[in-house]
Amino acid sequence: MSDDEAQAAALQPVRGAARFAIAGLVLAGAAWVLRAVWHIRLAVTGQPASGPPHQGGGRHRPLTDLENSYHFVTDVGDAVTLLCAVAFLAWLLRIRDNAQALSGKPPRYSLPWVYLGWVVPIINLWVPRGVVVDIHQRSAPGKRLPRSVNWWWGLWVVGLLSGVGLMYTGTTDEVMVRAYSDPQFLLAADAVLVGAAVAGVFVVRALTAVQRTDSSS
Repeated sequence: MSDDEAQAAALQPVRGAARFAIAGLVLAGAAWVLRAVWHIRLAVTGQPASGPPHQGGGRHRPLTDLENSYHFVTDVGDAVTLLCAVAFLAWLLRIRDNAQALSGKPPRYSLPWVYLGWVVPIINLWVPRGVVVDIHQRSAPGKRLPRSVNWWWGLWVVGLLSGVGLMYTGTTDEVMVRAYSDPQFLLAADAVLVGAAVAGVFVVRALTAVQRTDSSS
């Protein structure tokens, strides 16, 4: 067996993991589109005359049917986003292992950072992109980084820092109040995150393509 054949045999199949990652990204993007539709519906309907859901002094008014449905849409969207993250990380770990096999060198970032890089403040602004860039460089040395990587990461960071996107820390009821008063910021964040999901699909396809061999079906 030649060195190239031995190297190809050492690669893990990536197409199946890529399909799941792409499906997760598509569903996550659709979930954020649906959330944007509800933000528009809330803005058009306007806040009820009885005021916001939380009225101070521990008093809460009953939610309207529209507000209850927004809670449902948000819960489903959060679940879909979590599943997308799991599928994306499973694909990322597989192509990371393949990149090491192709280059014969250990990854630039150790395994814990593949997970922690997404959640540790400040560090999460560059480490996940660094992991992806390192994988591409080791898989296809000398080849230009796909533009989709920078689009994906730029949109992701904007959504991360927007205060109304993926990492918004307020309650669902507080988001509804913002939809009633300032929907434009929520809609902008929705658009950015949908764009990040679409760009993420191209990232998965590009990095999978550089590792694809006849044996990685």
